[in-house]
Amino acid sequence: MNPYQSKAPLLSRERERELLSFTQDNNLRFDDLRLLNLAFTHTSYANEHKGAVDNNERLEFLGDSVLGMITAEYLFSSFGKFHEGEFSKIKSVVVSEQSLSEVANSLHFEKYLLVGHGEFSQGGTKKKAIQADAMEAVIAAIYLDQGLDAAKSFVLSVIPAQVEKVLQNKVSYKDYKTVLQEYYQKRRGKVPTYQLVSQVGPDHDQVFSVTVTMGTKTYGPAEGKNKKSAEQAAAKMALIAIGLEKADSN
Repeated sequence: MNPYQSKAPLLSRERERELLSFTQDNNLRFDDLRLLNLAFTHTSYANEHKGAVDNNERLEFLGDSVLGMITAEYLFSSFGKFHEGEFSKIKSVVVSEQSLSEVANSLHFEKYLLVGHGEFSQGGTKKKAIQADAMEAVIAAIYLDQGLDAAKSFVLSVIPAQVEKVLQNKVSYKDYKTVLQEYYQKRRGKVPTYQLVSQVGPDHDQVFSVTVTMGTKTYGPAEGKNKKSAEQAAAKMALIAIGLEKADSN
């Protein structure tokens, strides 16, 4: 059995039809639908099954890298006049939670996501963080099942439109992590390090606390509804402390 999907949720005939509908709508092919099923499986669903089912976090980790590489190659090959700094800023917005959740929402991910009962009652299938994470996991599932070319084809069916939004200044999302990283790399040649301090609350309403460290100075903790948003909040806190960002006015 393929180790990538060995603990995927069981496929009922109805679930198989749902996933086949997703593949058909997006011009995808899967040799093993269990991998795609796992990509849509949130931690809250896995937790309710007490170890019998895995979640999509490992796929999310891989998909983040695959997405980043494909997006970077697209920018490099399509926009010859841009320099490295411009590439980094565009890419950071395009692969952000906000951007990926927009894409996932347009592909109706809420119809396919498996979440726990508590998460579902809180509208979890439509939460930006859950949809964005699933988007990365689906990219990884395509990559593992069909290879890089298939993953690239899928990514390039959705990402160029997000790039165009950035170029036309139609998005206002600010990536504090990228701003902080560029600042610290220029000054010290290093990158900030983020530390998860705590993760509390039920699956459908968790609060993550994160600190960010640069050299001997640590900023935070800052809170968020997921690890990524908490890291953004910690980066913003650091930028405010060093005078590169204004504090929110009350």
